[in-house]
Amino acid sequence: MKPKIYTTIPLTEQVEKFISEHCEIHKWKGDKPITRDILFDELKDIEGLYTTGGSIDEELLQHAPNLKIVSNVSVGYNNFDVEAMKKHNVIGTNTPYVLDETVADLAFALILSVARRIPELDRVVKEGKWGTVKDDKSYFGLDVHTTTLGIIGMGRIGKAIARRAKFGFNMDVLYYNRSRKTEVEDEYGVTYADLESLLQQSDYVVLMTPLTPETHHLIGEKEFKLMKKSAFFINVSRGQTVDEQALISALQNKIIKGAGLDVFTQEPIERDNPLLKMDNVVSVPHIGSATRRTRDDMAMRAAQNLVAVVTGKDPIDRVV
Repeated sequence: MKPKIYTTIPLTEQVEKFISEHCEIHKWKGDKPITRDILFDELKDIEGLYTTGGSIDEELLQHAPNLKIVSNVSVGYNNFDVEAMKKHNVIGTNTPYVLDETVADLAFALILSVARRIPELDRVVKEGKWGTVKDDKSYFGLDVHTTTLGIIGMGRIGKAIARRAKFGFNMDVLYYNRSRKTEVEDEYGVTYADLESLLQQSDYVVLMTPLTPETHHLIGEKEFKLMKKSAFFINVSRGQTVDEQALISALQNKIIKGAGLDVFTQEPIERDNPLLKMDNVVSVPHIGSATRRTRDDMAMRAAQNLVAVVTGKDPIDRVV
């Protein structure tokens, strides 16, 4: 008898074919995200859960006595209660590597968008306001090439951003990380700096850390005050790594120049959030990995992790 797995998200044809060769698939078919009550009901005899998020905690695990693995179609896994999963002998996996270059592309898209005011000036053209000013000085932005980029978090995606900055835009690159990455320094010519120095010297600051108890609100009022008034802050990590109220205040009071944000404290962001009213903020809906090729690759990698565990093998990407 094939092991039973449950998916809370739609499967691509390729992924469904792969999983069905090894497992009996049960699906959530609703138009809206599955509720916890329904999920608890569905998990009674399920061995593998395939999902993009939702809290994997003690309450859920008590309703899933046969569960062996939760396979996240995501590089993040802050939805895992690690201790509870260990207690119940449930493996947790994620999907690293396959999205690194795509997220780095987005980080640079945000840098360029805020520096050259792309969304703002796109509206000028589309609203018929082009040509209504005496000269084009009101359209001026700031250069990206030959400026200084500070990267907070020199993991795989941080390295991909550093490579673009150094070799594509001839930028000086500073980085801050829990431990020095001398191999990255040698390969890309980047420079390690403590967090305070990085913030003080950088024209663009990219936050690229995972969300952990240590990185929660890593960037707040103190950190924004250390930055140049001409600097831009870019967040492609997790919303909770930043004190969002401090960010709003820094922007409103011109402590920093602007921000490019893929992530927010609450997602979807509240419609009355002041960030949405600011021309110097470029905001996108958590799309770091959102290209068809990357999402398909993530989906397949998550499927491979899932199938490995329910068929008695080791997963590629175990995090719990």
